[in-house]
Amino acid sequence: MATTTTDYYQVLGVERAASRDDIQRAYRKLARKWHPDVNQDPGAESTFKRINEAYEVLSDEKKRTRYDRFGENWRQVPEDYDPDTPPAADLGGFDLNDFLRGFQGFDGFGQMPARDVDAEIMLSVEDAYTGGRRTLTLETEAGVRKHEVNIPAGVTDGQRIRLAGLGLSGVNGKGDLYLHVRIAPHHRYRLDGRDITMTVPIAPWEAALGADVTVDTPGGPVEVKVPAGSSSGRRLRLRGRGLPRPRGTAGDLYAELKIVVPKQLSDAERDAWQQLAAASTFTARR
Repeated sequence: MATTTTDYYQVLGVERAASRDDIQRAYRKLARKWHPDVNQDPGAESTFKRINEAYEVLSDEKKRTRYDRFGENWRQVPEDYDPDTPPAADLGGFDLNDFLRGFQGFDGFGQMPARDVDAEIMLSVEDAYTGGRRTLTLETEAGVRKHEVNIPAGVTDGQRIRLAGLGLSGVNGKGDLYLHVRIAPHHRYRLDGRDITMTVPIAPWEAALGADVTVDTPGGPVEVKVPAGSSSGRRLRLRGRGLPRPRGTAGDLYAELKIVVPKQLSDAERDAWQQLAAASTFTARR
């Protein structure tokens, strides 16, 4: 996938007439593929940032309208732009900046007021759990800027974080930066709000006899007590082991048991299973 193109539609691999759902599906597919936590390609991080940038614009109706009309210059067009106004190419040779000065919100020198900036930040489940400082790179009309931001522990998918004074400067000060949190898909954990579900493999004898097993959670290793007579699919609730909450009760973690049998048996193991089969009166399909 090329990362040098400036066409956001090409970045996401969608047609210009793509619906919002099409754009979202394309973004999720690419985000899973190129997230630096799962893709070791040297160019994965820059590709991932480009994907996020394209999605940020094309998933926002107003931004997409300005991008479709003005291309790379879309950021210079004010948010109250009227899509019925003719594009810059049809203005009889006027410079784009001259065109923009006619919009409400510009001062006599063609400067814009302070503006808020929206950006999307992709976090792993572990990063969302622990929070902490993170370097965020944003590309604006003022150039590429890096910000050190503090992510609160326990942020959830879709949450918005306001960072005062980190938006775009203007004649009346500085706007704010709003981070829209997205939690990347994880091979082990599934999120439902602040609750976390994970699959815990157990041996047949652990399921039959009961056992204490250690599982890795986003908050570190935890001992789980497997009751005797457990079957695959049984869910064990660990209160307060889900995503933390700044104020209030944390979410829960659900350990979903999955009985796993060995793919190959030694002679002694095979004999033991045969003895168990001969001695047991249990019928699984009854």
